[in-house]
Amino acid sequence: MINSKGKVRGMVTVTVRDCNGNVKYVKNGFLRNVLRLKEKPMISKHHNTITTQGDGMIADLMISNPTQTKVDATNGYMRVGTGWTGSTPKNNTGVNTPTGSFKKLDSTYPKTQAAFGSSGQNVVLYRTSFAAGDLNANGINEVALMNGNTSAAKCLAYAQITPAVNVTSADSLQIDWQITFNGA
Repeated sequence: MINSKGKVRGMVTVTVRDCNGNVKYVKNGFLRNVLRLKEKPMISKHHNTITTQGDGMIADLMISNPTQTKVDATNGYMRVGTGWTGSTPKNNTGVNTPTGSFKKLDSTYPKTQAAFGSSGQNVVLYRTSFAAGDLNANGINEVALMNGNTSAAKCLAYAQITPAVNVTSADSLQIDWQITFNGA
């Protein structure tokens, strides 16, 4: 019997920038001020969940005639929301409480981290950039990686954004998502 420990895992990095393109900082609260701690940059990293739909989409890619739309340069989108609950992220089919519109992947994404045969060949990178004016919301705490921009789109992966971020209409939001495939 062969025992495989292969898995798919991911990491999401969210960065909020001001109107000049500089990373914004979280204003210190009372305790951080008393302790004279530095303000923290609005950059958060969190693991993702490959959803049940995502498992099916990955399996579909392995067959001769795939039937599902790939999360690719034509059909790849992300959507953010404010409704993270943490109760069943594996079953999510999108964000729980959408804010703003679906946003297409940036023009050179998705791509692998490295060329075939090199370390990093098994890491797929996705990026979406919400420009100033695309969002104006407080408490953005969830994001979904989708294969389209309609209600029929399937969710490849879902992640919590923690700590939650506030994005004004003057700010931009960049989401970098990496999914690593290990077949050990």
